[in-house]
Amino acid sequence: MGYSDLNCYGSEIDTPNIDALARRGVRFTQFYNTARCCPTRASLLTGLYSHQAGIGHMIEDYGTPAYAGTLNQNCVTVAEVLSSAGYHCTMSGKWHVAPPADAHRRNWPRQRGFARYFGALGGGGNYFRPGGLMLDNERLPPVEGYYTDMIADRSVEFLADSSRTGRPSFHYAAFTAPHWPLHAPAAEIDRYRDLYKIGWTEIRRRRHEKQLKLGLLDPRWPLSARDERVPDWASAPNHDWQAARMAVHAAMVTRLDRNVGRIVEQVRRNGQLDNTVFLFLSDNGASAELLNQRRAGVWAPPDSGPGGNIPGEMPGPATTYQSFGPDWSHVSNTPFRRHKMSVHEGGISTPLIAAWGDRLQPNSLHHGAGHVIDIMPTLAHLAGARYPSGKIPMEGRSLVPAMRGGPKQERPAMFWEHEGNRAIREGRWKLVAAHRGPWELYDMESDRTETADLAAAQPARVDQLSKSYAAWMQRCGVQPWDAIRQAASAPRTAPPGSAPAAASTKGN
Repeated sequence: MGYSDLNCYGSEIDTPNIDALARRGVRFTQFYNTARCCPTRASLLTGLYSHQAGIGHMIEDYGTPAYAGTLNQNCVTVAEVLSSAGYHCTMSGKWHVAPPADAHRRNWPRQRGFARYFGALGGGGNYFRPGGLMLDNERLPPVEGYYTDMIADRSVEFLADSSRTGRPSFHYAAFTAPHWPLHAPAAEIDRYRDLYKIGWTEIRRRRHEKQLKLGLLDPRWPLSARDERVPDWASAPNHDWQAARMAVHAAMVTRLDRNVGRIVEQVRRNGQLDNTVFLFLSDNGASAELLNQRRAGVWAPPDSGPGGNIPGEMPGPATTYQSFGPDWSHVSNTPFRRHKMSVHEGGISTPLIAAWGDRLQPNSLHHGAGHVIDIMPTLAHLAGARYPSGKIPMEGRSLVPAMRGGPKQERPAMFWEHEGNRAIREGRWKLVAAHRGPWELYDMESDRTETADLAAAQPARVDQLSKSYAAWMQRCGVQPWDAIRQAASAPRTAPPGSAPAAASTKGN
């Protein structure tokens, strides 16, 4: 889900339940994830940079502590911290911070603080025939249904059960939607079937215009250029198929919203609506990944459809396996550059909504910068929970003052690294580089859309920020990506209990 995919962040997609949370509370306009699913979830759960938690990349073991591919024992999860304060902690959805192999049971949700769990330990897959599902520590047989609904079904069940424990509750609903493949119920798709036939150029322009009216963007920030891989709509082929891809993505977001509404309604039935903090965010920017062949190179479980972005083969049903690629990803990430896996703004900018009864200023905006490492300290603060000694200290800071309308404050520098894409933001300045690319320097106050590179004009600032970045790398065990990949390709003896080599998440 990109920065602009919610209606309250500029889109034309119907998201009334999430919008209602925004009207009751605060929208953060400069909040960041870590560009991809596994590292963001590791940071969200631990309050650490993902490398410190052992998830420097995905859930593959690259032979160093920062890239072990599973949560380590030097970190502690939010469920472990909140459980120690008396909370009943439950989870439904995507785990993806440890390999699904039995050898890593020590890092399954039940073993890391959650009293109940339903979902998949791995990444994405067929929404109509989800595989690898678990209930608590037991693997479930294959089932038919729609995965987004299934996640919410269990969320509602777990929340109802929690209300009978007499304890305060914490629930983590980790939806997969709208990750590819483009799968949605036909009735949900129908409402969007014609909407996107005006094309990505016009939809992106309208989203940007709406974002400005909503006050999400500084008018000094120009709309970034269209992705270089994307033609102007007028010259693009296969208009009906192209429009259908975005229609299914929109349908997936709307179905997600419906299920968020079901979760909120269960909290209301529990009598805790005004006494519950809701946080909603996305784990990365929208994905430009291409699934261009039937089978070859397509990450898909064996029982999925034929796979591949085949023009004319309309997405949506279980028999297809498609993505919407850069054509629509650059719309979802409006107004920013680049996509998931990049640490330019399009890859790391997320909507973050916080709602909390009548304790927050309704329909407010907070323009201060924040990072997913802040979620753990925020929840510990709200729960009055003590973070244990002997573990790596949390890197984030509580968002509660910002949620309550406190002034925008300068914060310590924030850092990113994923597959050699790297960045540091310190105050108004952001230094960023693509893998094997040179450093670029941007003034986030005047140019958050990263359109005017100031690196050549300010070499001293580049030098100072790059030194700070190098110090962070050393402190957190971050390694050059090419060196990590080279070391991983060399023969080595697997340690006892390690995951099999087949436990791969390529392309997810």
